Amino acid sequence: MSPYTFAASFASAQKANWKLEDILGADRGLDFDQAFLPESLARVEGLEFLDAGERRILNQIRGHAYLSIFGLVEEFILPFVLDHARPQLSGDDWRVRSLLQFASEEAKHIQLFKAFRDEFQRGFGHRCDVIGPPRAIADAVLAHDPLGVALVILHIEWMTQRHFTDSVRQDARIDPRFKDLLKFHWMEEAQHAKLDTLMVESLLESRSPEQRTAGVDAYFSIGGLLDGGLKQQVEFDLASFERATGRRLTDAERDRLREVQHQANRWTYLGSGMTHPEFRKSVGAISPRELERLDAVAPTFC
Repeated sequence: MSPYTFAASFASAQKANWKLEDILGADRGLDFDQAFLPESLARVEGLEFLDAGERRILNQIRGHAYLSIFGLVEEFILPFVLDHARPQLSGDDWRVRSLLQFASEEAKHIQLFKAFRDEFQRGFGHRCDVIGPPRAIADAVLAHDPLGVALVILHIEWMTQRHFTDSVRQDARIDPRFKDLLKFHWMEEAQHAKLDTLMVESLLESRSPEQRTAGVDAYFSIGGLLDGGLKQQVEFDLASFERATGRRLTDAERDRLREVQHQANRWTYLGSGMTHPEFRKSVGAISPRELERLDAVAPTFC
């Protein structure tokens, strides 16, 4: 069992809580002369056939996709958390308040990401397509076993923590405004990771070993669904890059960009969550065999 409690998580969330106006404002805009994502996530520097300006543009396109994909996953996290809270509205008060605050913050994050996407599109000046629509992806994810969905959400929460602490926080080369967005998002996701750990534990309580395995199977199934979407996102990003630069890459250059960027996406959204120590701990609590399955699959996405 984890050391987390609903009461302690609620108290911490109250301290971390911020308002949209703390970040949004006409007086501060994105700086398109700078990169938006850390290189450990963007992985554009190894594309030697691009010059420095082109690598920066591709980095910014990846930053736009990052905002969009986070907004997309929040679309299925929000209803899942509400569904998890609803059956016990008359139960543990701390549990109810924590989960409702969790849902409120996810709704706020959706609004935040939409605002930043709008700002990006105004400043960037070229269309950048994104996988979706969000409702269709949310429906496809939520059709799976609830334990599998909860594990995917837990994966995303710990992934967010890793992105900020390992890559964003110490990177002085990225746009400070974009960095602020990721910082504020990270602040609240720190509590969400704890709350989702508690949700996973509650879903495990009445499950047989076979039912637990079915939940992990669902987690891998959703991962495969998301991986297919990430591959499509690379095609969108490639088209956005060629529109923004006016440059038509050769077939060999396109193939190389696809290879590097698909693996970059896999690490950003899948590998970095699968290999997070806290996520591995939660999977190990299901059973040692399930952790072995996770560890066998994870290198593909790193």
